[in-house]
Amino acid sequence: MCRKFTADELNTMDHEAKNDVIFQMQDRLDKLEHDYENLMEQIRLVDQQRFGRHTEKLAEIAGRLSLFNEAEACFDDRIQEPSIDDVVDNALKPVRRPKKKGQREEDLRGFPQEEIPHDVPAERLDDLFGEGNYKSMPDEICWQLRFEPARWIADKHIIKVYVGTDGVHQDEFLRGDHPYTLYRGSIATPSLLAGIINSKYVNSSPLDRTAREFQTNGLHLSKQTMSNWVVWSAERFFSPVYGLMKRTQLQAHVNQCDETPLEVIHDDRPAGSKSYMWVHLTGELSPVPRIIVYEYQKTRHSDHPKEYYKDFRGFLMTDGLEQYHKLAREQEGLVNANCLAHARRHFVNAIKAMGRGNAEAVKASVAYKALIRIGAIYDLEGTLKNLSP
Repeated sequence: MCRKFTADELNTMDHEAKNDVIFQMQDRLDKLEHDYENLMEQIRLVDQQRFGRHTEKLAEIAGRLSLFNEAEACFDDRIQEPSIDDVVDNALKPVRRPKKKGQREEDLRGFPQEEIPHDVPAERLDDLFGEGNYKSMPDEICWQLRFEPARWIADKHIIKVYVGTDGVHQDEFLRGDHPYTLYRGSIATPSLLAGIINSKYVNSSPLDRTAREFQTNGLHLSKQTMSNWVVWSAERFFSPVYGLMKRTQLQAHVNQCDETPLEVIHDDRPAGSKSYMWVHLTGELSPVPRIIVYEYQKTRHSDHPKEYYKDFRGFLMTDGLEQYHKLAREQEGLVNANCLAHARRHFVNAIKAMGRGNAEAVKASVAYKALIRIGAIYDLEGTLKNLSP
């Protein structure tokens, strides 16, 4: 706290002492103004995150500046100017989109089809036209889409058993081939397991909800049983696929990696402990197939990417996390390339913190100029994206 002077003390204070007090007050005012600006920037960012649009587009975050180069952005001297008749006709005619014939039939082509005839009884035809005084015309087609809930089919496999009654193999048994089962003594089939896994990991439906849905259809399949099937499938069937995907991904010259926090139910740790899903994917222009590998880990330790990329040589695109920089320093042949989108985000936040009230200040800022240059790089990448190597 600054010392407060009384009126008598100020009256008896010499000139140099008063100057010192004034200089101290100026410094304090400068600091207060700086703190005030920082606080207002934080408030603008919080308001934007809570109430604003979640976008990083320069046209959205810069407000009125979004149209300052509209003419340059839309300029194309190859476009021929329309005639006066075209302009007037287009203005007077309502815009009507032509109806595409056969579109409904095309949309329903992939579904099983069942023909349902709607004929006119012969008695009615004779009553109206007279016997033999009519002929059939081309049929009218009316499409409808019917939904049937999931059907369950219990496959009853009958294994024939034979026994020898005479000869060398008397009293020996011979049985037909038993059906293949995913798990010994289980009723699970590939189609049933695929439906459960799709519901869980593609549609994000908890197994408990899936069990209740099965229950409404008369199938009593517990959450515990489905959990066992999912884990066994991962261990028995998907682990080789996972290994092949990882080996193929590491053959790419450019890979990308990022980690995101998540919570799990049981992890031998207190409830609410933070875990991480490390996501590894091939570069967009890599010659190998597009591969995305999810790797669960309890921590964000640098040992995880070090172990995963121990045999990788090439470029690894990441955010600015220090674990990736450490990996590049310690592993020969691995180059850490930082993601431009992550770097751009800081400039976006700087523009948002300035607010839309002072458009000229935003336009003159370093953050705005940086976003313009990054946008130019993105445009250049877009033109080169579809070119052959």
